Amino acid sequence: MPTPSASPHLPFGENKHAPWYGKDILSVRQFDRADLEYIFGVAHEMRGMVERIGTFDLLKGKILANLFYEPSTRTSSSFTAAMERLGGSVIPINEVRYSSVAKGESLPDTVRTLECYADVIVLRHPQTGSAEIAARAARKPVINAGDGAGEHPTQALLDTFTIFEELGVGRIDGLTVTMLGDLKYGRTVHSLARLLSLYDVKINYVSPEILRMPREVMDEVAARGVPQAEFTTLEAVLPETDVLYVTRVQKERFADPQEYEQVKDAYVITPQVMQAARQEMIVMHPLPRVGEISPDFDDDPRAAYFRQMEYGLYIRMALLAMVLGKA
Repeated sequence: MPTPSASPHLPFGENKHAPWYGKDILSVRQFDRADLEYIFGVAHEMRGMVERIGTFDLLKGKILANLFYEPSTRTSSSFTAAMERLGGSVIPINEVRYSSVAKGESLPDTVRTLECYADVIVLRHPQTGSAEIAARAARKPVINAGDGAGEHPTQALLDTFTIFEELGVGRIDGLTVTMLGDLKYGRTVHSLARLLSLYDVKINYVSPEILRMPREVMDEVAARGVPQAEFTTLEAVLPETDVLYVTRVQKERFADPQEYEQVKDAYVITPQVMQAARQEMIVMHPLPRVGEISPDFDDDPRAAYFRQMEYGLYIRMALLAMVLGKA
């Protein structure tokens, strides 16, 4: 079984021969298809365990430090729920302005401090590359929960797992995935595009001109031989789409408020728009949404975005168990 190319960490008292033991989860570039098969297998087992018994003691005695420099509802609470479902405990740091960071403490020093108390650190930070900086400083595993406009690997894993579970286990090869909205600043689509490039898929990008998918990401995907196409309207590609991945236009990423106002309502998914789509397809969104998907569409069976959040719980349970040598 391939292992991720990350710096090894060796906490005491765990199975040092487990393939993911003590590893950082920093980027989707760490994974190959065999890795994903393993992760999704563990996540599927976690789903079954939660459905049968709710919580169990796999990580009893272990502590997670949730270090969030940016606001988060889903990712932060998902990791908290994952650790507690596994019997562990959580140190929540969701308002860094109330911590020593407000006094000017550096990220490496904060991480070195927290690992004195915790067995694994989950980090969200507005600076691209911050997760790698934290991992270099840490002796314990670091999991990247989003670094600026860079990557969000656990989101990409749960997104891909959602496709597996929703469209049939293993059915990713042959699919057409359309990414819609803010593709420039949307770290979720950057990571997902890279992860999907491990499969035989076609990827469409639909966005305003100023929010196009970065060339760097497209070049990486192209290097794996995956066909890609760019559009400014959805109509041309919606009928052929198996997975429509919608993103919000992120106001907080814009330096110029006028640019945001020009593109914030560029695309809105409604029941009327979706009449042109297949019946056997899914609509995904990393959430939160701010008007880009009408609530009128929520009851459509193709609306998978809230189920997507539940799949995230099982993926994060799997990752925590894996890096702590329990899977």
